[in-house]
Amino acid sequence: MTSPNRVIPGAVIYAGLAIGALITLAPFTLALLTSFTSARQFNTEAPLSLPSPPTLENYTGLGDAGIGRALIVTALMTAVILLGQMTFSVLAAYAFARLRFPGRDLLFWIYVATLMVPATVTVVPLYLMMAEAGLRNTFWALVLPFMFGSPYAIFLLREYFRAIPADLINAARVDGANTLDVIVHVVMPASRPILVTLALITVVSQWNNFMWPLVITSGSKWQVLTVATTGLQSRYSAQWTLVMAATTVAIVPLIVLFVALGRHIVRSIVVTGLN
Repeated sequence: MTSPNRVIPGAVIYAGLAIGALITLAPFTLALLTSFTSARQFNTEAPLSLPSPPTLENYTGLGDAGIGRALIVTALMTAVILLGQMTFSVLAAYAFARLRFPGRDLLFWIYVATLMVPATVTVVPLYLMMAEAGLRNTFWALVLPFMFGSPYAIFLLREYFRAIPADLINAARVDGANTLDVIVHVVMPASRPILVTLALITVVSQWNNFMWPLVITSGSKWQVLTVATTGLQSRYSAQWTLVMAATTVAIVPLIVLFVALGRHIVRSIVVTGLN
């Protein structure tokens, strides 16, 4: 039989979580409702009024505002960065975790120490490098600075790779597997939860990247979703319904991705805790 002393604290915890969830979801709910509200209703009625009737005119108007092209550019940019990030992060992390070479640990900690450098400090040097290479306002200028791994990903993967039993790797070596075979057929399958988590982190961070695309691109050709949405606020300052529709378009893919991969994230947290 459950003790009343345990039921009351549990109820308080769940009530607090419910209140926190409502506070967190309220802005997203308001943005979603506003995106289905006509501009006339939004300007004449209270902001919290339900759409009457719901309309898709804001979403159809996004095509004329260039959001469709920005969505394609953002998806392509994120996919290329994700592929590069995961490939080079896995290779570098395995080298730091399992290979032996002079200065390995010193080089690793020097590289990880770059996490303390604010991203804004590197914007000007990166801009000058891209401009000198003739890549300003190109697709490659968007992706090259972020393709070759990140200190956070390499640090996390290194610690995870070090926890993989050496017997698995030695067994693969005995069967004639080379280093690349070990990474692809042993290390990566054993590290699937953490790889999925890092992939989601990379997608979210790059999908929401704003400063670098704003600095390195101009015009609408290589404009990403965050920059295009910000531009709507100045071009259509009175049409917040259109801005909320663009915001919803930007958020929905991330929510779908999180729901699809949520169980892998939970599993990675559990496994990391057990390690």
